[in-house]
This record gives sequence, C-alpha cells and structure tokens, in this order.
Amino acid sequence: MLVQLKRDEYGFLQNRSDWSEAVAEAMAKEDELLLTPLHWEIIHFAQAYYDEFNHQPNARLFGQAIKKRLGAEKGSSIYLYKLFPNGPLKYANKYAGLPIPPSCI
Repeated sequence: MLVQLKRDEYGFLQNRSDWSEAVAEAMAKEDELLLTPLHWEIIHFAQAYYDEFNHQPNARLFGQAIKKRLGAEKGSSIYLYKLFPNGPLKYANKYAGLPIPPSCI
C-alpha cells in the first residue's frame, strides 16, 4: 500500500489527501511501532493543531499546546517520548500525514 504513495526523503506523505488511519498504521509498522489509542490521541491533536494554525509548532510549543488541551501529563516530554521514542513531534506529524516540521530536518 505504501509503495504507491508519494513520500519525501524522510518518509512523510507528500499529499495529505493520501492519509488514512491504515496508512498511518503501515508507516508506524515500518518504524516498528504499534499505534495505540494513546498514540491516536496525539496524532489527532497534531492534525487539529495544523488545521487550526496551518503550521507545526517546535517541540517545546507542541508539548505546551498538548498540556493546554489534553492535560499536563500528556504534554510532558517523558510521556510523549514513551509513545514516540524517536521524536514525538516528528513522528506524530509523520503518522498524522503532515509535512515534516522544519525543526526536525
């Protein structure tokens, strides 16, 4: 399924319209990560943030925005790194079908 989708050099979708939960799950599987409801909460948060502000925050602001909307525990870097060990901002956005955040290049 992922072979036919256009992705950039980092594995991010080039067209958000190609995104689906099945695509996100396949991308996560490539990265040896199984998405749980806790992951989906952050992924959907990233999509909503992008839709509202038309950009991604840096990692610090990402955590602060999550704290504001979902609570202090879920916005903590410890919590986010448990979910996305290779980088919460980068991988939440990747699985959300969003562009790679400029701070992650």
